[in-house]
Amino acid sequence: MIEDRVRELKEIIAGNDGRNVADARFTRAVDELVSALYDDIGTIKDVRTRALFDLFVIKVLYVGRHSCDAGIVEYLGGLLERYVSTNELFPPDEDRRPRRLYFSDTLDATRQPAGTENVFEAYRAYADNALFMSSVFPASLQPRRTRARTPLRRGTAAPSVDAAYYVTTGKTMYRMAARDEHTGCAHQPDTLTKLADYFEVYMEALGEMSERYILGFDMELIADKMLDAFNRYRSSREHRDLTNAQRYAAILRLDRQHFPAAFPSD
Repeated sequence: MIEDRVRELKEIIAGNDGRNVADARFTRAVDELVSALYDDIGTIKDVRTRALFDLFVIKVLYVGRHSCDAGIVEYLGGLLERYVSTNELFPPDEDRRPRRLYFSDTLDATRQPAGTENVFEAYRAYADNALFMSSVFPASLQPRRTRARTPLRRGTAAPSVDAAYYVTTGKTMYRMAARDEHTGCAHQPDTLTKLADYFEVYMEALGEMSERYILGFDMELIADKMLDAFNRYRSSREHRDLTNAQRYAAILRLDRQHFPAAFPSD
């Protein structure tokens, strides 16, 4: 199972904490698991969300950027799993309406999200939120186009909060969380300090992960899958192989008129 193999990869990483062991064999195992997720594109796979996120983090960070910290791999997998919940990303306000967190909210106890247990959790939660927003949803932080001024309407100013704001404040909050001495918390000071020091590296890695595996597709892999399905169809003449090939072609947005070979007839 995919989950079992991802667990084995994490055990290898944990057993070699402090050095990167992503050799050709390890890399091939990761690529095979990612490829397996795209097999039978029309079939829903029963894979736990955490296992998927762990695999993607291993792919873009441990293999792609030669990270050697097992704690970071574990932490980022858990972070991504938490933010499957909208309430984590946009905690509700007093009227139960979702709101975006700002640096000032963390410093003012009266404006912290409901249920925040202590100041350490407030620091850490804000930093996680900043990392997630700036990497997985960077487009939402792009300045909006300013509306033209008219006699009846003032020009609308672009928002002052952008990705740079979350990078700066996120790094600050990770450092404050690492230094906090609140009792009863799993502080992980070394991990939190690394998240602050290499914030941009992790932001870039998670951004690639988002583009290729969460909000988009790995188009090179999809193209390979399409060609493999076509080749199987030519040999087997099985309708299932043709259907899969057409589904991959649809993801690639191949035009039937310009690419008739992608839509062979029975």
